[in-house]
Amino acid sequence: MESIASKKKAIFDSTLELIKEHGFHGAPMSLVAKNAGVAAGTIYHYFESKDQLIYELYDYNKSRVVEIVHAALEENGSYKEKFFKIWMHVYRFYIQNTNVLIFFEQYVNSPYNETKQPDDLQDRPLYNFLVEGINNGFLKGVKPEILLVLIISSILSTAKLNQFGNISLDPTDLNQIVDLLWDGIAISPASGSDTFPKRANNLL
Repeated sequence: MESIASKKKAIFDSTLELIKEHGFHGAPMSLVAKNAGVAAGTIYHYFESKDQLIYELYDYNKSRVVEIVHAALEENGSYKEKFFKIWMHVYRFYIQNTNVLIFFEQYVNSPYNETKQPDDLQDRPLYNFLVEGINNGFLKGVKPEILLVLIISSILSTAKLNQFGNISLDPTDLNQIVDLLWDGIAISPASGSDTFPKRANNLL
C-alpha cells in the first residue's frame, strides 16, 4: 500500500474520530479540518467534497486490511496455519483500530455504500485463498463468497464483542472461535495441516 501525505493521514484520522463520536452527519468538512489541525482550505486540496473524503477513507482502510491478508499469506505454514494467521491478524487490526471497525459498520449501513460499485471479490487475496482451499480439497465445495461472509462476519463480530461487549476474550477463547469456524468450513478438521497453532499468544 502506498504511503500518504501526513496532512491527508491527519484528515483521515480526524474523520474517523468524528464519525466514531458523532456519526457521518456530525463530521462536517470544517470540523474535520479543525480537528486535524489543518487550514479549512487545505482539506479541499485533497478532497473536492465530503463524499469523496468518505469514499477515499473507505478505500484506504480497506486496502490496509488487504495488506494484512497479503502479509499473512506470505508467512510460512500450511494452508490451515495461514487460515489461522489471517483470522488472527485481521482481528488484531480491528482491536488496535477501533475507529476503523466502527467506520466500516456505519459505512455498510449508510447511503454511501449504496452508491458505490460492488467490490470485485476475485481481486481480493482472501477470496483467492479460499478458492485455492476449495480446489485443493481443504475447504468444503461451497461458493467462496459464502466462506468469505462467514470469515469476515466472525472477525467483526468477535472484535465488537471484545471491544464493546461484557465479555473479555483471551487467547484461548480466540483459538476456540477459530477452531469452530475451521471445523465448520473444512472438509475435515485436520485438512490443510498436520500441525495447527494451539495458542494465539504469538499472533496477538
